[in-house]
Amino acid sequence: QVRLVESGGGLVQAGGSLRLSCVASGRIFSINAMGWYRQAPGKQREMVAVITSGGTTNYADSVKGRFTISRDNAENTVYLQMNSLKPEDTTVYYCYGRIQGSRWSGMGDYWGQGTQVTVSS
Repeated sequence: QVRLVESGGGLVQAGGSLRLSCVASGRIFSINAMGWYRQAPGKQREMVAVITSGGTTNYADSVKGRFTISRDNAENTVYLQMNSLKPEDTTVYYCYGRIQGSRWSGMGDYWGQGTQVTVSS
């Protein structure tokens, strides 16, 4: 069983910063990509930032230059440093992992429970 646990969400004023963390634990053979998605009420979940095991990153246009994703492969942890936060960044952020649970299984998609980020104007 694979588990992703996020931390670091909260309330911040516009222009401020937050750092999200996500640790993957459980039965893990290998991790391919890890990343962050967000979903506002009534909207589809959207990709915020993703990082591969080799360090290649991809960002949503709306966060480029403000957010930075990083990863500690040894600790199965992914981070999202969010700077210059805007009220429109307010929503629930979900950690994502593309993970192989055993040598004999294929890759699966796993999600954290979500962490709320609220940016006040």
